[in-house]
Amino acid sequence: MRTALTVAGSDSVGGAGIQTDIKAMASVGVHAVTVITAVTAQNTCKVSRIFPMPADMVQAQLDAVLSDCNIRAVKTGMLYSAEIVNVVTDALEDRQVSLIVDPVMVATVGDSLCDATYVRALREKLLPICELVTPNLYEAEVLSNMKIRSENDVSYACEVMGKEGTSVLLKGGHMDTREVIDYLYLSSEIMRIRNPRLATAGHGSGCALSSFITANMANGLDLVNAVLESRKLEQQAIATQYRIGKGAPVVNTRLSTAENKDTVVFDLLDKLDTAVSQILRLLPTELVPRNGLNMAYAMPEAAGPEQIAAVDKRIKVHNGTLVRGGQVRFGTAEHMSYVLLEAMHTNPEVRCMMNIASSIEMVDDLRDAGYTVAKLERKEGLGIAAMTRAAIDSCPKFPDVIADVGSRRSDKTINIFGTDPQDVLKKLNTVL
Repeated sequence: MRTALTVAGSDSVGGAGIQTDIKAMASVGVHAVTVITAVTAQNTCKVSRIFPMPADMVQAQLDAVLSDCNIRAVKTGMLYSAEIVNVVTDALEDRQVSLIVDPVMVATVGDSLCDATYVRALREKLLPICELVTPNLYEAEVLSNMKIRSENDVSYACEVMGKEGTSVLLKGGHMDTREVIDYLYLSSEIMRIRNPRLATAGHGSGCALSSFITANMANGLDLVNAVLESRKLEQQAIATQYRIGKGAPVVNTRLSTAENKDTVVFDLLDKLDTAVSQILRLLPTELVPRNGLNMAYAMPEAAGPEQIAAVDKRIKVHNGTLVRGGQVRFGTAEHMSYVLLEAMHTNPEVRCMMNIASSIEMVDDLRDAGYTVAKLERKEGLGIAAMTRAAIDSCPKFPDVIADVGSRRSDKTINIFGTDPQDVLKKLNTVL
């Protein structure tokens, strides 16, 4: 089961915080493990009391789940104080996992959810190590230390918040616009995400959105697609909100899993994950290329790299052991994706490939095992897709293997193709 971590406060009315995070993640097929940072006494009208967890208890919870579970993405919500921010930062800063920060400062009903030390610690400690921060208008103004009145202000505020390389989703619900415009700041560019404005956002809308994003990234979606898919879910959650008390309505995060879970996507990611685990256990280190090894697996009729999953930051050798740079996700292996897409143009049944270090001996072994091997001819001015096409065309039938053996490059590779990850590993295993 794909697992994500939420580090946040408990909402006694069950409309925000940890309670909403668990439901939102479950709605897209992800199990949520939790670290509770504070217990609040609140309802749909007000927050009457906050009890922040002792820092050592937050640390103990983090140690418990991080040492045991295969956590694929993390979100933080209400952290309350600098002391808790520091504990969370120390626990997460060296982990190769997507971190989404919801910079919770004020509850929907208007009560503060942090102390005076919180903002500076969040800005200086946690934002620089996260992949995405999701502020509303007020939070963005506090974090950027400026008033936001125009799109030019939005752009500058995002640059300030993202100065360490962090992406920003500045939510537009509190802005005075006819439709809701959310601004996704990524690699110095801004994408506008437009949605109809609904009557009210509801209690827990910010928690729900960041949880949807975290769960979708745990499911292997890249950042942009995780945000876009999650914003659709958010719109649905707000549109179907309901009342449980006298105050703000509660967003509906109990969306139908059957409607939102793309079983083809999850099945693909699970198969690729299983194969990667086998590679880490069984593959000799000498077969890992200098720049790392990867396996790519495409959706049926994939049209681009965003529909091809691979290991983020590849598999490499560290201290004599194979280690994965990150999780399996879509859109992370562009170079390999173009090779696989070119292969799929000729043979749509071929949807998976793996690269290993090239050697004449390995090529001979693959030929002796009965596999068709094509030679990759490197030519000045030709891209990898064109060179792949030429290699495929040089064979009377679609090749099982395309090998780079003739060039002088130190990172020469052999690409093994198959219908799925197990088909690729079966071909490799015959020569190991």
